[in-house]
Amino acid sequence: MDLKDIQNLIKFVAKSGASEVKLEMKDIKITVKTESNKAETTTTILQQAPVATSQIPVVSQVVSQADVAEESSESSNSKEDSKYLTITSPIIGTFYRKPSPDKAVFVEVGDTVSENTIVCVIEAMKLFNEIESEVSGKIVKILVEDSSPVEFGQPLFLVDPS
Repeated sequence: MDLKDIQNLIKFVAKSGASEVKLEMKDIKITVKTESNKAETTTTILQQAPVATSQIPVVSQVVSQADVAEESSESSNSKEDSKYLTITSPIIGTFYRKPSPDKAVFVEVGDTVSENTIVCVIEAMKLFNEIESEVSGKIVKILVEDSSPVEFGQPLFLVDPS
């Protein structure tokens, strides 16, 4: 992540009205905090130093049967979902299922979409970007709730291509 991306993130958070956003990646952790009373933005950037694996003590962990069952159900869901195609977010912003509050949603579970069918809009910096499907098929699952923030590459919809 370069300085320009960080500056764009700060501007986006300031304009969005969010009070705090945390972003963690492999080697960098960014926290952007804003206060509604002030136009001041505080940014904290921590870069982690590489740690040799031989210095890390091994900690044994007790795993309950409920945890194992939960993990197996998640893995079966991921195996089940792997046969579907995913429509992902091309930008960071706020996900909306409708073009406006008084209109109907673009797509529902069970709807058939083709390439270039508009499936949602994502608001980024006060611009509403129509997101088109890049695949054809039937919407199986909507992975994001209406009016919630999304990140670049985040899965939005699962589509059954058959």
